Amino acid sequence: MKHTVTALFLVVLALSFSGCRSRTDKSAGTVILSVSSFNQLATSISAKNGPFIIPTLVLTSVPKDPTGTTSSLQTIELRSYEVTYTRRDTGTRVPPPLVAGLFGNVSAGGTSTQTNLPFMMSDQILNPPLLDLAQKGVDSETGTTIIVLDVHMRFFGRTLAGDDIVSQTASFTIDVTP
Repeated sequence: MKHTVTALFLVVLALSFSGCRSRTDKSAGTVILSVSSFNQLATSISAKNGPFIIPTLVLTSVPKDPTGTTSSLQTIELRSYEVTYTRRDTGTRVPPPLVAGLFGNVSAGGTSTQTNLPFMMSDQILNPPLLDLAQKGVDSETGTTIIVLDVHMRFFGRTLAGDDIVSQTASFTIDVTP
C-alpha cells in the first residue's frame, strides 16, 4: 500500500513539473521567439479602408536556459508570420488567413522591431464577412453593423543551427465597422 501511494505521489509530482516547461518544450532549439510588445494598436477599423497595420511590434529571442552560454548559432532568421481571425460575436464567417514573408535576425537575448506590419490586407477586406459589411453596411450572417474579431499572430523562423522556431500566439481584439 505504501508503495502505491509513493508511486502515485511521484507521478503527480512529475506531471506538475512537466507543466512548468510546456512552453520551452514546444519549440525546437535553445531559444524562444516571443512577441514582447505591440504599440498603437487600432481598436476599431472601417471595412472600407485598408490595409491595416501595427505601427510597432517587438519580437524578443529568449534563451531557454537563462544561466547557460549563448552563441551566434542561436540567432533566429525570421521567415514569415501568420495572422488568423476568430469571431468574438455570434458570427462564424471570418476573413481568410494572412501569411506573409518577414525578414530580419534576432540574436539570442536580443530583439527585432518590426514597423508598419500588416495584420489585414486586401485578401481579408475583399472577402466575406468584411466585404459584406463594406458593401451592405451590415454583416449578412448576423445582421449587425459591427463585427468583433480577435486577431491572432504567430511568427516563424529558424536558428542558424537549423532549428525551426515558432512564437506563441499573440492576440488582440478589433471592432470592424462599415
